[in-house]
Amino acid sequence: MQKSNVTRRTFMGGIATALGVASLNPFELAAQGRGQRGAGRGGAAADPNAPKRDPVAEYDKAAKLANNENPYGPSETVLKAMNDVWKYSNRYGYPDPGIRQIIAEHHGVKPENVLISAGSGEILKVVDTTYLPAHKYFVGPDPTYDSMYRYVTESKGMALKIPLRKDYTTDIEGMIRATKIHARDVGLVYLCNPNNPTGNIVPKNEIKKLLDNVPEEIPVFIDEAYHHFVDNPNYEPSIKYVLEGRRVIIARTFSKIAALAGMRLGFAIAPPDMIAEMNPQMIGSISSLVKYGGVAALKDTATEQKVKMINKQLRDRTTAELTAYGYEVIPSDANFFMVNMKTDIAPLGAKFQEKGVLVGRKFPPMDNFMRVSVGSDEEMKRFTAAFKEIMPAGKPSTTAAGGK
Repeated sequence: MQKSNVTRRTFMGGIATALGVASLNPFELAAQGRGQRGAGRGGAAADPNAPKRDPVAEYDKAAKLANNENPYGPSETVLKAMNDVWKYSNRYGYPDPGIRQIIAEHHGVKPENVLISAGSGEILKVVDTTYLPAHKYFVGPDPTYDSMYRYVTESKGMALKIPLRKDYTTDIEGMIRATKIHARDVGLVYLCNPNNPTGNIVPKNEIKKLLDNVPEEIPVFIDEAYHHFVDNPNYEPSIKYVLEGRRVIIARTFSKIAALAGMRLGFAIAPPDMIAEMNPQMIGSISSLVKYGGVAALKDTATEQKVKMINKQLRDRTTAELTAYGYEVIPSDANFFMVNMKTDIAPLGAKFQEKGVLVGRKFPPMDNFMRVSVGSDEEMKRFTAAFKEIMPAGKPSTTAAGGK
């Protein structure tokens, strides 16, 4: 058998560089834009003797807590699986590892229930294209993963945003009510479970209530990108509703627990007729490397459980510390959490970045809440240190921190 001469170091170095440049773009473009506007108004020119910045090095050194990523990278098993197929990188007709079949077996469904995608983001776009033609209504919580609302706007759909309850949980009764009122015009109902950005779950009894009470012909799309991290008896994956034949689409991804965010692999599970409806909208461009990596990740349950355990420990430790420092934290079941900064967070991102910590963007209307990903032990210590340098101590919060 041919051996790969690509080492873990060279493979990870290439991925880190690619991710570093891609992830830094928003910061770099903003900085460049400010500089260009200043110069155009007669601002001072840049000092030619100033030390030259290295954006990639800056990114590599930063505590990366902005994008809900797995800080540990793919497991050795997954890396080996991908390294072993570099030899197919120049081929179109490479041997397929059968990932669709393996995903189906792993989830107790049939291959015709599975749609493979370049990350679950492609599934979100394809669902929008398929079920939300112009002027159709989209019902979802607010805030939630905002890519769906962006896609709806671009396709000239109409978003019916249902505000979260006062305890930041999803208002299922409000979603049912809105769907029924506009039933003739609703093209899709959407849930992210656990919800992004709040990190809390929609309990299994409320999922059932939603599906039992909205008109059965209306598709319900449940984004379960973070389900691997949940350790809550009130939570239940929703694939069983697909097996019941309901018009339910489940999105999953390898970006989070499997640490393949930069490699792009996700999938949907849905009834075969819905898979057939969505399939014509797919680009169908998945690399050979990530297919083999995905197969290995599904089989590597030991690493999955280890990452889940460490994530919970670090999340609960950090949120408990923030609560003791006097800041409200929304109880989370995911690999991120939201903390109430008691002020608009717009200027705070730059302050954290100055201390080498990247944190999440604003999620209106929760303008005072900062979303923080759970990084490594060292990254979380850097975050809490930076937090206490930037923010004054408050009165100890009575809000419970950590997962349930």
